[in-house]
Amino acid sequence: MRLLTLRTGSGDTASTTAVRQDGDTLTEIPGFPDVGALLKDPAWEATAKAANGATHPLDGADLAAVVPFPGKIICVGHNYRNHIKEMGRDVPEYPTLFAKYAESLIGPNDDLALPQESDTVDWEAELAVVIGKTGRRIREEEAAEHIAGYSVLNDISMRDYQFRTIQWLQGKTWEKSTPFGPAVVTKDEFTPGPLMTSCVDAEVQQSTPTSDLVFTPEFLVSYISTIITLNPGDVIATGTPGGVGHAQDPKCYLQEGQVLVTTIEGLGQLKNRVVKEA
Repeated sequence: MRLLTLRTGSGDTASTTAVRQDGDTLTEIPGFPDVGALLKDPAWEATAKAANGATHPLDGADLAAVVPFPGKIICVGHNYRNHIKEMGRDVPEYPTLFAKYAESLIGPNDDLALPQESDTVDWEAELAVVIGKTGRRIREEEAAEHIAGYSVLNDISMRDYQFRTIQWLQGKTWEKSTPFGPAVVTKDEFTPGPLMTSCVDAEVQQSTPTSDLVFTPEFLVSYISTIITLNPGDVIATGTPGGVGHAQDPKCYLQEGQVLVTTIEGLGQLKNRVVKEA
C-alpha cells in the first residue's frame, strides 16, 4: 500500500489530507489530515485499506512531505561504506546520530530553498524508515513490527555550517531544505535493497543499492529506541552513499536553477528545482 499526503484547495481553504494511491488515482482517507496523523491510529492499516473518500488524479497532484510534522526526525551519518571511504572516515562501531526538525521538510516536487547564507549546499539521497507502532527498547528481531514502511528523503546539507563545529545539526536542518516522499510504501510491498540514485540536471551523482548499509533499519530502530521512545510517524533517515558533491575534486554544490532528482526503485522519486531563497 502506498500512502501520501495531498494538498487540496488554495488560499484560505488550503488544507491537506491523507490519501491511498490506487494506480493513477488518489483516494482520500477521511478524518486524517496527513499520513503522520493516520499512523497514530492503531488501526491505521485497516482504515487506509477500507477508505473510500473523494478521489483525485495522481497526475499533477500537489503533494506535501509525506509525514509533514513528525515528532522526531533522527538521521544517521556514515552508514554506507562507499560514503565513509570518500569522506576519509573509519567504519563506525555505533551509529552516528543527529536530528532534523519538521520545518526543514518539503514536498517531493517542491522548490528547494537555496539559502542566502550558504554556497556549499550538497545532496544526500537517503532511505527513510517511518515508524508505525510505539516502542521503547525494541529488540532487533522484533523491530520490523514497528516499521510502517519506507520513503525517499534527501538530507540536503549546508557543508560550511555543518563543519563549523564537530556537531552537525546547524548544517542539516535548514528551513525548507529536505524533500521527503512521495509516499510511505508499507513494508509488505518494499524490502530495502533496490538501487538509490541522485541526479543533478540529469547527471548521476549517487548510485548505490539500499542494501549496502552498515546498520540495517531493524538495528537502527532497536538502537534508537534504547535511547528514546519511537512513536508512529517518527522518521529515521538511514544515511547516504558515496557521490556527494563535497567529496568530489573539485567540490561541487547545488546552484540556482538546477534540478535535483532523488529516486529509490520501488519507492518513488523526488524532483526539486533549486531556487534562491528570497
